[in-house]
Amino acid sequence: MGEKMKAVQYGCGPIGCSVTALAARRNNIELVGAVDIDPEKVGRDLGEVAGLSETLGITISDEPESLFAETQPDLIFHTTGSSFRAVYDQIAGAVKAGVNVVSTCEELSFPYNREPQLSSELDALAKEHGVTVLATGINPGFLMDLWPLCMTAMCQDVTSVRAVRIQDATTRRLPFQQKIGAGRTPEEFQQLIEEGTLRHVGLPESIEHIAAGLGWKLDDVEETIEPVMAEHQVSSEYLTVEPGQAAGVKQIGYGRMGGKVVVSGEFQAYLGAPESYDAVYIEGHPNMEVVVKGGTHGDIGTAAMTVNAARRVVAAPAGLLTMKDLPVVVWSDS
Repeated sequence: MGEKMKAVQYGCGPIGCSVTALAARRNNIELVGAVDIDPEKVGRDLGEVAGLSETLGITISDEPESLFAETQPDLIFHTTGSSFRAVYDQIAGAVKAGVNVVSTCEELSFPYNREPQLSSELDALAKEHGVTVLATGINPGFLMDLWPLCMTAMCQDVTSVRAVRIQDATTRRLPFQQKIGAGRTPEEFQQLIEEGTLRHVGLPESIEHIAAGLGWKLDDVEETIEPVMAEHQVSSEYLTVEPGQAAGVKQIGYGRMGGKVVVSGEFQAYLGAPESYDAVYIEGHPNMEVVVKGGTHGDIGTAAMTVNAARRVVAAPAGLLTMKDLPVVVWSDS
């Protein structure tokens, strides 16, 4: 067993708490600090906030710079937001302190087309300070980008790749159900789309990630978003959706090259979906269809991907990387 990696949990919301619970069980990780801006959490024990059966002796701080100086961590588990631009300063602060970053920021999973300047700046900053920055999770980070890329390894030729994720959202946490618009009227749903607050974040990034992994230069990427309307009443632990209200969201992304769709992704998450599954469809030689029946639990998978990526990130070359740039991420307790 190698030396333990010292880690700080940066962001103590639902995903951050799931990451904490998993990291606290790992023999190869030592949690040494935690950061959050919520005054209801600052000053409390991380184990208590994460809902663990025992405290961890780690007090949540709202001063990351001083915490990094005090604890000298190897990495942070960063779980605060979906927008790369919004979390840039948080990540840059860790990088300047010489700390590696594993983030769940969806836009950071493949940020080069949406935010080319910020991506270049962060890459240069990480190289200057000798650390690695990676964004991962179950999606984006695996199901609709890295997994399809891995499946192409068994093909002699590939002409198109399609990734599909369908999930019954009744078992997901309330913030997720709210993010997909469950319980909204059609008018409210459309308003939230226009405001940019209702969508699965990361679909264009996943499409661009696949294309880059295959060496394809896309001409354009298009994304459509629409509600999945409830035909009958459906309920979760947190809310009830009536007929005529949105039960969730359907998003489709298209990546074109030479006038043809060569990479596409379909994401549907809504309360009452009759079947959950994840699938990859490849046209080429041979054609491939790979399906995970029952689907993959998003929150469990995101925490696992984040924690399992830690040792790869600590050992990786400095810079801003994506999942396709790392050796295969696997479960490890040592």
